[in-house]
Amino acid sequence: MSANAIAEARRQIEICNACRYCEGYCSVFPAVARQRMFSDADITELASLCHNCRGCFYACQFTDPHEFQLNVPKALAEVRQESWQENAMPSALGKWFHERGVAVAVALVIGFGLLLYAARSLPGDGEGFYAVMSHSAMVAIFAPAFLLPLFSIVISLRRFWHSVEGESISMSHVHGALKKAFTLKDLSGGHGEGCNFEDEDRFSSARRIHHHLVMYGFLACFASTSVATIMHYVFGLEAPYGFWSLPKLLGVPGGIAICIGTVGLASLKLKADKQLGDARVWGGEMAFVLLLLLVSASGLVLYWFGSSAWLEELLALHLGAVLTFFLLTPYSKMVHGFYRVAAYVRDEQKKAA
Repeated sequence: MSANAIAEARRQIEICNACRYCEGYCSVFPAVARQRMFSDADITELASLCHNCRGCFYACQFTDPHEFQLNVPKALAEVRQESWQENAMPSALGKWFHERGVAVAVALVIGFGLLLYAARSLPGDGEGFYAVMSHSAMVAIFAPAFLLPLFSIVISLRRFWHSVEGESISMSHVHGALKKAFTLKDLSGGHGEGCNFEDEDRFSSARRIHHHLVMYGFLACFASTSVATIMHYVFGLEAPYGFWSLPKLLGVPGGIAICIGTVGLASLKLKADKQLGDARVWGGEMAFVLLLLLVSASGLVLYWFGSSAWLEELLALHLGAVLTFFLLTPYSKMVHGFYRVAAYVRDEQKKAA
């Protein structure tokens, strides 16, 4: 990790610790107030506690043109990004994606889509989608595409945990961390009015709401796939499933929630000041949001128009987007949720010490 990024973040955090005006804003500043000195591990942990809501910047009296030139959201964003890239396996792919995110995502979606479209000539073994591509072929393609990135994320989290000097984990630590993660309390601005991410003078809960829609929509879609897998292998109930089946009752609302949430997050990101984050990776972050939108939107379109003459093309597009999403997950902003929970756990350990 860049020594300059760590040193600059440490300089700013030490000034914040002397001021403490922002102590009630989010989890970062109470964590800062508990210490006098900050190791590299402490700075790395604080960086992943930060949600980049920018409230501390807009409230700060020491920002440019003051000689201190504080920009804590940017300083922590740069450390956070470098820690993700350094801990990724292999680390070079993390940097590659975030520097060329949109181009990488578009190229992979098109490439995988064309390959899967070409594979339509393979004999299907069922109805609906499986008449185009057999269930066995889908499992052979997507099982490794899911498990290998998951293995990579586990290794990355293990490296991160070591970098923040994490200790043995108890269930009480996990409970406290998950409560913060699933309520997104740190996007409330510390006063319940929300954050001013996109506009200095406007407090709003929009970012928190859109994050909730994406997170819970994704969990609903994941649950839909899990339930469908159990129905197929345990109960012998094969797809396609009707609308009132559990996979559809979970997947369709989940997909709609992701679409609304990703559009909202993209809109907020376009309005927000790039210089209050890590501007180097703005494209990669936006590419992730748009990729997730494509996955959910193409899935819904495929569901609604799956019986049309465009079935093969729609299936290739959707599966290409899903395959790209899985393979890029360890290197995209998707991993921020895992790192943030780990940082919360470490914070709970320090509070209990």
